[in-house]
Amino acid sequence: MNPSSANPSATSDEPSLMQLARLLRVMARLRDPHHGCEWDLAQTFTTIVPYTIEEAYEVADAIERDDMLGLCEELGDLLLQVVFHARMAEEAGQFAFADVAAAISDKMESRHPHIFGDEDDAGHSREIRWETRKAAERAAKGADSALDGVANALPALMRAEKLQKRAARVGFDWPDEQGPADKLAEEAAELADAQTDAERMEEAGDLLFSAVNVVRSYGIAPEDALCHANAKFERRFRAMEALADGKFATLDLDRQEALWQAVKASEPRKPA
Repeated sequence: MNPSSANPSATSDEPSLMQLARLLRVMARLRDPHHGCEWDLAQTFTTIVPYTIEEAYEVADAIERDDMLGLCEELGDLLLQVVFHARMAEEAGQFAFADVAAAISDKMESRHPHIFGDEDDAGHSREIRWETRKAAERAAKGADSALDGVANALPALMRAEKLQKRAARVGFDWPDEQGPADKLAEEAAELADAQTDAERMEEAGDLLFSAVNVVRSYGIAPEDALCHANAKFERRFRAMEALADGKFATLDLDRQEALWQAVKASEPRKPA
């Protein structure tokens, strides 16, 4: 029997496995203490982190622009980051790329027992199943707080949402939208009343945290909402600059505001 006919996916997987093995060899050579690249040899987990984060954002940017060729390239850059970290860990005797791949495969199979095992789906939503499994994993690792496992390195807006959602799962949440809205108004007043830089920093943080709670109460992801607002502001601002024909910075605020209103009025009306 032809081995490839017994396992149709084997042949199709071979190019991927070959290229992955090639990438692992490339990284090993770059980190070779005698024949490697000086820059790559000088890197540590800490120095590589900013590049890892940057590459993840560039993947998101390519998707946002619907640039599939760019996405292919950016995914390669992101994969390199995984291989880079794994190689440094292997050199330190901690773990290797195979351990990384095995760990995520084990996790995915464990979190989908209704697909990879014989557990009944029980009609639960994906989020309920996922969070139940994650909670069990955190408990097995010794977690003693509902907030354990929310990474400190997350962007602040995203981390605020995750902290609030974790608290909400154990009942610490507003019953409706009015509660967080009132809290937001309260925090805005407290920021206005703050007297020192330290107080203003404290109250500004509370204000932003409360704003996340308001947006979340409507079932909207704060990160998505702010990305949308950023894009809208950038579009309108560039349109104002175009109307001003390169002289926008010389206009007084009233004339700039008039351009802003003109740009808003020119946009298609939203459907009722």
